[in-house]
Amino acid sequence: MSRLNSFTKTSLLGGLAVILPVAIFLFIFKWLLNWTTSIIQPLTNLVMAKSHLQEIAADLLVLAVIILTCFFVGMIVKTKVGRFIHENLENHILKAFPGYSLIKDTVMQFVDQDKSPFSSVALVNIFENNTLMTGFVTDSHADGSYTVFVPTGPNPTSGNIYHLKHEFVRVIDAPVEEAMRSIISCGAGSTGLLRAYPKN
Repeated sequence: MSRLNSFTKTSLLGGLAVILPVAIFLFIFKWLLNWTTSIIQPLTNLVMAKSHLQEIAADLLVLAVIILTCFFVGMIVKTKVGRFIHENLENHILKAFPGYSLIKDTVMQFVDQDKSPFSSVALVNIFENNTLMTGFVTDSHADGSYTVFVPTGPNPTSGNIYHLKHEFVRVIDAPVEEAMRSIISCGAGSTGLLRAYPKN
């Protein structure tokens, strides 16, 4: 009987391990798709009114146009004339609107890899003892100190910000994805992070 119970339990857990990640992925994908299509719905309605396309085809066409527009605007602002127009438009008009600078800085944190707050993984010693915490260097300062964001597991979007001397921050050569997995799983899988920590 115990062998049957064990077999049933391991089979059930094995099935959950396969099905649950797929189900969560599909749920998130559907949520993102619905969120995106709701934003572009006015443009989709306009395309459908001007053509005989079905809604899904109109959605795809609108998304393609948006992506191409972003691509061409990006190409234009890389030119001297485009950069001049963008800088003047931003400095004299857009920055006059409340909240524009905050929104731009937030967006740049995600699209600019050099400024990404999650680009450098570090093990930090905030208590000045042998206790280490997984964090991300978000800024460095002229005196050599660092500003570090230490997430709270299992939710990496919440945490605490610390301003630490350089000797209490050890940037490690570890993928951001590995650090994120460790945080989300409440520390499971931290072996690679600790292995990358300098022992001297």
